[in-house]
Amino acid sequence: MTTVARETELDELCINTIRTLAIDAVEKANAGHPGTPMALAPLAYALYTRIMRHNPENGSWPNRDRFVLSNGHASMLLYASLYLSGYPGITLDDIKSFRQLGSPCAGHPEYGDAPGIEATTGPLGQGLSMAVGMALGQRMLGARYNRSGHQLIDNCVFVTCSDGDIEEGITHESSSLAGHLGLGNLIVFYDDNHISIEGDTAIALSEDVGARYAGYGWHVQHLGEDLSPARLEEAAQAGRDVIDRPSLIIIRSHIGYGSPHKQDTGEVHGSPLGVEEARLTKEFYGWPTDPPFLVPEEALAHFREQTARGAELEREWRERFEVYKADYPQEAAELQGIFDRRAPNLPAGLLKRFEPGEKIATRKASSQIIQVAAEHVPWLVGGSADLAPSTLTLIEQAESVSRENYAGRNFHFGIREHGMGAIVNGLSLTGWRAFGATFLIFSDYMKGAIRLAALMDQPSMFVYTHDSIGLGEDGPTHQPIEQLATLRALPNINLVRPADANETSLAWSFALRQTDTPTAFALSRQGLPILDPEGIPEDAIERGAYILSDSDGQPQLVLIGTGSEVSLCVEAAEKLRGEGIAVRVVSMPCMDTFAQRSPSDREAVLGAPGTARVAVEAASPLGWDRWIGERGAFIGMRSFGASAPAADVYRHYGITTDAIVEAAHDLLAS
Repeated sequence: MTTVARETELDELCINTIRTLAIDAVEKANAGHPGTPMALAPLAYALYTRIMRHNPENGSWPNRDRFVLSNGHASMLLYASLYLSGYPGITLDDIKSFRQLGSPCAGHPEYGDAPGIEATTGPLGQGLSMAVGMALGQRMLGARYNRSGHQLIDNCVFVTCSDGDIEEGITHESSSLAGHLGLGNLIVFYDDNHISIEGDTAIALSEDVGARYAGYGWHVQHLGEDLSPARLEEAAQAGRDVIDRPSLIIIRSHIGYGSPHKQDTGEVHGSPLGVEEARLTKEFYGWPTDPPFLVPEEALAHFREQTARGAELEREWRERFEVYKADYPQEAAELQGIFDRRAPNLPAGLLKRFEPGEKIATRKASSQIIQVAAEHVPWLVGGSADLAPSTLTLIEQAESVSRENYAGRNFHFGIREHGMGAIVNGLSLTGWRAFGATFLIFSDYMKGAIRLAALMDQPSMFVYTHDSIGLGEDGPTHQPIEQLATLRALPNINLVRPADANETSLAWSFALRQTDTPTAFALSRQGLPILDPEGIPEDAIERGAYILSDSDGQPQLVLIGTGSEVSLCVEAAEKLRGEGIAVRVVSMPCMDTFAQRSPSDREAVLGAPGTARVAVEAASPLGWDRWIGERGAFIGMRSFGASAPAADVYRHYGITTDAIVEAAHDLLAS
């Protein structure tokens, strides 16, 4: 037998090992998606053994190539590849417990469950879009820190995606931007298998995807049905060689490859083959029908022999990094901080610097704070969805990121909110402290990305301005009502709605120190009075709510506000105290952190159960019942807004000092 023939036979053995592990795992779980792993096993094999530079001994090696399974339903393709490659986080027993509680082999890949899972994917389009952020983040690292003779960052991001990914709107946004930025380190394999859950993709998709991506400025290759490892390797190398454009490699696979009765049908997409069909498919592969989960020693040995080269690649890289440290110690220290995803060492009150005087919108205060933060955190980067003059989020004295200059700090995402959210997540996964900005109402367009940031424990930052009916004349289409409640309903995210410039300052300090929780800011368009800085504790955001001003004894009434409505509570309290009523004013900048405090801590702020409480927020009442209790009132919005100057809109909807006083009288009388 010739060497070439022997390699081909061994290649096929490894490929079929991936296929049969997927078949058996889905069969045992009685749930899952076997069809795509069966079809793309040759690609996974080629990626892990021939194409990617990676080290299974260290899944966090900074200069590794990344692989993102955007079609996350094909998760067994990833798990089988990681196990066979020798990544320590996934064992054969884990694969046998596919989709079971506690297994790292979840139904869709979950970031952090095992080394080698680079992102949480499954919602179609998110993976490819996060990969754009990863590729951009790597290009930015290289531009900022590489030096002549010191090419520390030169890796690639590889992606597999499906027809569903291609159809989702988010990939139109992110792919367009990737082409505009010329991200030549992004290589995407598009699995054009012609099958969707409802049948042939022709029922809904007829465009020329390759032409569309060429129009975006991508380098496009058509491989047809040639999924041989050699051809896939050749195409990937061609993608690497095109350094000024991202690459789309279109392959025509056959979903459920080898299944006599289910290949090329929707039946094999999201259901087990069934005992008999699994047996027939294994016979087609020339595979023993028993035992299940068979991993031939020769296949495992070959896989790990091929991936073992990664340890040497990392060793050589670390030697180069040591030389770099000696030549560029400051840059090396910064770079190491990014690699370690280290939170900046900021005192809680470092950025607090506003004294009472003129009113200032919290978006304007935020702009000033961003400049200070950028000085202290060199790896802080951000941008907006074509709204920087309104969100005021430009980092001054910093350049824009472009295909000619990846060393900048300001992004221009264009009007692509959903893509922006996912790209920010990809940048965060790379180690940058990144934010994306738009109006609060448009957070709806990026909800999927926000949710994944929370699910992945990423400290992504989302800056939302024009946070209420206070934006005025743009009217109800632009005035957020339910968005605050929606964001607060998400687990593992902190929504901060600061009452003034100083709370805004503390909010940024808080957000920058987070390492595993995203932060969303809700900032005002209109000017707000600056509260007495002495009344705001340094850990106001960590506390979530605090007593801004208090009565001499036990309060008869507690006024609770967030954001622009806190100053209304302060004014109302003055009137009520003039009537001899004992009033406490509470500012609640972050309901999420307040909810994490003990019941006794919360009671110390809000008063004992039964205390009369009035909550004021120019938004939906949803969620406020928890804080106002049985003897409480809410002043806010129960409808959409209206187009008029901000002061007129507030009066029209009864969010005024007088309305607060009246509600207080009614509660106390009852």
